[in-house]
Amino acid sequence: MSNAKTAIIVRPRISIGDSISIGPGKIDLLQQIRETHSISAAGRALGIPYKRAWLLIDSLNQGFGEPVVATISGGKGGGGTSLTPLGEALLDRYIALEERMNAASVKELDALQKLAKY
Repeated sequence: MSNAKTAIIVRPRISIGDSISIGPGKIDLLQQIRETHSISAAGRALGIPYKRAWLLIDSLNQGFGEPVVATISGGKGGGGTSLTPLGEALLDRYIALEERMNAASVKELDALQKLAKY
């Protein structure tokens, strides 16, 4: 066991009505798509199959009523995936919320960490 502190953070799960659910898994997937420009590569980076990654994206598309990612079919220049303006805004707002929650929770997070036996 190490004496070094293990990172402890708040990662919210948000429900908007009955049709939108946003949490760390979908957000991590959007971040990987932003970085890799590929749903397949994003899934591999997170250790999830392509079909599961696509279903997560599709659930966001359906919930918001418009795409959070845009895909371009392969060809001479190759294909790719990028976040739509909605996807960018969703990712940015979630990250901002997560940062704000963690900043406001420092005292409580520290107390919880002290309770952990590691």
